[in-house]
Amino acid sequence: MLDNAHSGANMALITAIVAVATLGGFLFGFDSGVINGTVDGLRIAFDSDDVGTGFNVASMLLGCAVGAFVAGRLSDILGRRRTLLIAAAFFVISAYGSGIAGSSTEFVIYRIIGGFAVGAASVLAPAYISEVTPAHLRGRLSSLQQVMIIVGLTAAFLSNYLLAEYAGSSTEAFWMGFEAWRWMFWMELIPAIIFLVALLFIPESPRYLVTRGEGSQAHTVLERLFGGNVAARKVSEIETSISNDHAPRLSDLVDKTSGKIRTIVWVGIGLAVFQQLVGINVVFYYGAVLWQAVGFSESDALKINILSGSISIGSVILAIALIDRLGRKPLLLIGSIGMAITLGIMAVAFMSGSLVEGTLELSDNAGLAALIAANVYVAFFNFSWGPVMWVMLGEMFPNQIRGSGLAVSGFAQWIANFGITMTFPIMLAGIGLSGAYGFYAISAAVSIVFVWVMVRETKGLELEEMQG
Repeated sequence: MLDNAHSGANMALITAIVAVATLGGFLFGFDSGVINGTVDGLRIAFDSDDVGTGFNVASMLLGCAVGAFVAGRLSDILGRRRTLLIAAAFFVISAYGSGIAGSSTEFVIYRIIGGFAVGAASVLAPAYISEVTPAHLRGRLSSLQQVMIIVGLTAAFLSNYLLAEYAGSSTEAFWMGFEAWRWMFWMELIPAIIFLVALLFIPESPRYLVTRGEGSQAHTVLERLFGGNVAARKVSEIETSISNDHAPRLSDLVDKTSGKIRTIVWVGIGLAVFQQLVGINVVFYYGAVLWQAVGFSESDALKINILSGSISIGSVILAIALIDRLGRKPLLLIGSIGMAITLGIMAVAFMSGSLVEGTLELSDNAGLAALIAANVYVAFFNFSWGPVMWVMLGEMFPNQIRGSGLAVSGFAQWIANFGITMTFPIMLAGIGLSGAYGFYAISAAVSIVFVWVMVRETKGLELEEMQG
């Protein structure tokens, strides 16, 4: 319906709301990527072994799982905006605490707090955007979340590189006598505080307001967004799409007729888990370690991270241009095929190397093939599963179960993320880079079948038309 009246949409207000909401994506990316340049500092500061270092890196993801689950449900109670405000405050606390931490335990606590914020932002920002934008633009505007995630990652990589360069290395003392790796975390305070303040100036989601029986307030917000005529009709449509007997709750995920979990929930979980099984966050979290393992210096490894981030931004911009034209499902299929091929090339390249004093050495040709394949892989991911998974989770669930569906899918996504991240150092020591990337390649191949069989297209549909 909004398609017929989109000329009356207040695009200035919609753009401002999307800009603020996607700051959560920027912080998601920055908080996820900042750890990349601090691994050596953490290992030295806390005297941790491979398993301990893996847990220090992956600990945030436990908070992400809890944050995604709790935020999905909390947003049905407090609202999307209020829950994002809580997340913003947690970003501030985590950024400061992670840098000042004096022990591994203290560091893990602050990273888990940051994880709660990342988990909440990861599911709520795209959902909030989908609930305040017209259907014909929803895919493009929701995809901006992924752009900001990558911008945040790239900003973290660039910040890490510059701090390490000026200090001499990530473990050297910098300003005020604190090591550079601590300042890497403190740089996040700037965007976190901006996000916290900016959230005070955007409206609540009209769909949440209707579910809480606040139709007049929802009408006011919709009128500001789309004009009076659209607002009146839209409130009526939202009310019709929501069960009248109770507010949204977790048990709505079970089909009352069959007593089984709804198929749409399993699709959401599948999308969330496969996005992680292809190993993308190994590149983000362990990129510097990965490239140093095949012979690059710390400085060169951090530069490669910046290159990967730049390629990612370009890929997401291309996805934004196509997602509302080609649709969500075709992009997912293209991405899965591309990732399966490039991950396979990386696995073969790493297999050809030899261990010299604990370091994997590749021939010039194999090293170049691995480097090119890795960046093409990143491009395929950010053209497809990177933005599309979040877009679909934000829009695919019916209004009645959107919060609960996001809670369960987000929880599954971050648990899978934790598993992949935690096991990478162990896999690296056990089956090597070739074995690890072989597993990710197989996962990408299986995701092709999953998308083809299970995923339904949502392009152009109003949120009130979503079926589950």
